[in-house]
Amino acid sequence: MTTTFRSWLLLATMVATPLLASAQGQTLRWAAQNDILTLDPHSQNHATTNNIMSHTYETLVTYDKNYKPQPALATSWSQTSPTSFRFNLRRNVKFQDGSPFTADDVIFSFDRSRVPPGTMTIYVGGVKEIKKVDDHTIDVITDGPNPVLLNNFTYFFIMSKTWATKNRTEKVQDFKAKEETFASRNTNGTGPYIVKEWVPDQRVVLTQNKNWWGKVEGNVTDVIYTPIKSDPTRVAALIAGDVDAVTDLPTQDVPRLRSNNNLSVLDGPEVRTIFIVLDLGSPELKYGPKGPNPFKDLRVRQALNMSVDRAGIQRTIMRGLSIPAALMVAPGVNGYLESADKPAAVNAEGAKKLLAEAGFPNGFDFTLDCPNNRYVNDEEICQALVNMWARIGARVKLNAMPFATFVPKFQNFDSSAYMLGWGVATYDAQYTLQSLIRTRTSGPDGNFNFGRISHPPLDALVDRMKTEANLQIRDRLLREALDMTRDQVLAIPLHHQMRPWAMKKNITMVHNSNDAPKMFYVTKK
Repeated sequence: MTTTFRSWLLLATMVATPLLASAQGQTLRWAAQNDILTLDPHSQNHATTNNIMSHTYETLVTYDKNYKPQPALATSWSQTSPTSFRFNLRRNVKFQDGSPFTADDVIFSFDRSRVPPGTMTIYVGGVKEIKKVDDHTIDVITDGPNPVLLNNFTYFFIMSKTWATKNRTEKVQDFKAKEETFASRNTNGTGPYIVKEWVPDQRVVLTQNKNWWGKVEGNVTDVIYTPIKSDPTRVAALIAGDVDAVTDLPTQDVPRLRSNNNLSVLDGPEVRTIFIVLDLGSPELKYGPKGPNPFKDLRVRQALNMSVDRAGIQRTIMRGLSIPAALMVAPGVNGYLESADKPAAVNAEGAKKLLAEAGFPNGFDFTLDCPNNRYVNDEEICQALVNMWARIGARVKLNAMPFATFVPKFQNFDSSAYMLGWGVATYDAQYTLQSLIRTRTSGPDGNFNFGRISHPPLDALVDRMKTEANLQIRDRLLREALDMTRDQVLAIPLHHQMRPWAMKKNITMVHNSNDAPKMFYVTKK
């Protein structure tokens, strides 16, 4: 853990006062920028969706407030061999429809989540099989030593086999094909809250599961989550008291919110990196110049990378709430090294020279797809990139759209270049490298690699780190792979986000660096 990350974590801990349980239930009205994508827990690896799902669907392992794995639906586990783990399951747990939780549900969820078209396969990556010992004991068999198994399992959501079968939703939803299923519109988990209602782009309503096996630390019994795309509208709703908390703050409004005596601002880092994905797999770009794909040439990628003024974006668009990035992971992620995270100096003339050497002395055209309601100032950043790349002769058309439209577009490989943000849910760089950068396969490898990146030396490093039991050697592999991704410009990192939240004075929340507010920690006085 870096010194910077420790200091932010300490600040968040100081601001978040101790939580006290209360017998009196409260309703929390919470707003942020974007909606969830689906209620199917195995369909979309999207942070907002995963966070809402984590309130109703549970996992074998969860994180405590210090990001350490702790028991959830599994009460304990032990390693019985280098490739086998035994998990003891929690007894007397019921799904929200009253049916019992057993080993059969874990095995069903494993089989369901590890196949396309779902994008959650990374969380069961490296697991060969799950065997039932009895109703409350399972053996997890891995392909080899698996140093991140527990981290991955924190997002391996467990569904009811009988419920899914009864409602003909055994297979995961095909979101990119705009499929609708019973599971994409209904939930049945074991968690502390029940999804009472979802009206897309309007609200998600949660209510406390009174039969939950655990203990809620806060006093929020009902949650109304409202996606509000417009920055001014979202802030105005908080100031007017129409919502209690906002976790997507426009950077330009943070100083004003800090000075408001009726509000508190909770500061913290986010282990999320914002970057540009280039289509490296197509022989010819669909939305680019005629002829061979220019992005396949390292010199072109270097030219685009070295013409990005990250410090300017940090200063004028992010108002200081970002860290200019050269690496694909942020501080706080295992494998991150501050000395390696130094972006290339801005050099427009050098970039023009590289483009000329690559055969583009007059530049070229391409389209940049960008969400306009997902990341902090996403469309503004994309517009800035268009202007920066114009200086070196790259004529870029900006195509901005809502996130729900954006996702199926790039997942159908219908993009030549697009912005993406990646939060490291496992706090380990393998998650980023294996999901985004490794060559795409039918399994977890490259399951979010929609730029069709393929660099065999990088693949070899990722495959080694997946089963390397010696942590010192594994850390070296992580750093080498991150450096290789940087030097080959396999993606173009822009910055690591910082993420302040704002709330009324009577609200106490616990900040976390994966930007996933947990309602069972919230107290409303």
